[in-house]
Amino acid sequence: MVYPCFAAEKKPLWFVFITTCRDEDFFRPVKKGMEDAAKMLNVRCEFRGTAGVDVKAQVEMVRKAVAEGCDGIALNIIDPDAFDEVVQETVDKGVPVVAFNVDDHRTPNARLSAVCQRFYKAGKMLGERASAFVPDGGHVLMTMHDEGISALEDRLRGAQDVLKKRGITWKMAVTGAEPENASRVIVKALRNKLRIRTVLCSGQADTEGAGLALERHFKGKGYSAAGFDLSPNILRLIKAGHIRLTIDQQPYAQGFYPLVQLTLLRRYGIVPSNIDAGAGIIDRRNIDDVIDLNKAHYR
Repeated sequence: MVYPCFAAEKKPLWFVFITTCRDEDFFRPVKKGMEDAAKMLNVRCEFRGTAGVDVKAQVEMVRKAVAEGCDGIALNIIDPDAFDEVVQETVDKGVPVVAFNVDDHRTPNARLSAVCQRFYKAGKMLGERASAFVPDGGHVLMTMHDEGISALEDRLRGAQDVLKKRGITWKMAVTGAEPENASRVIVKALRNKLRIRTVLCSGQADTEGAGLALERHFKGKGYSAAGFDLSPNILRLIKAGHIRLTIDQQPYAQGFYPLVQLTLLRRYGIVPSNIDAGAGIIDRRNIDDVIDLNKAHYR
């Protein structure tokens, strides 16, 4: 597909980000990165999405953005199959698509690039770090906030591949995408599984929920938690010692670089390329460096 190029002075460019769970704290730095890139490049951009996990509604949002005449789309491809058709349909109409946050790497997809974490690799990192506080042959609770999201599945698979080599077993729990509810689910699971002392999480809501559960109900009893992503509460809970660590996927970059790529493609024909958003460990050793950046929506 050849995409028309538009010089900056001839045609103002308009791009749309489309995601799941648009109001989650996680997406604040994504939006900040998008807005900073839009200001720097003098383009217009909107951040849209579904309130929860609703793949069909997200697909229709892609079609709506194309019908409205957008110049490119950054899409959170949370399902490896559900977006294949609409992405192909979109690029066939001359509208480029890049992935952000979650990529479709399991099936053929016409998206041009992806800016996201390498989830399986990050999951292995979680498993390796957890090995410091989970004994050989131990038992853990593993959580995900929603089923059917490939990124969460890949993270858990990576962690499990590390843990099973040490004879560590796990029970699974789906917590929901709201931290307070996640906390209740985790408390119930821990009380039912008396041998489990560690919670390993795959996303923001369940990581925060695990920290809240340990703070409120298991403080000083030898429990530990670790997981992914940042929120003000996750950072507070790390500083207080209720969460051992979290792995940051640097969401600011997931808003900034897709918009840069789409703009360069539309203005100068520069083809987008994949970017690994990284996997940074945040624990009590570096927590103070991150707190102020989180408040400013850079982390």
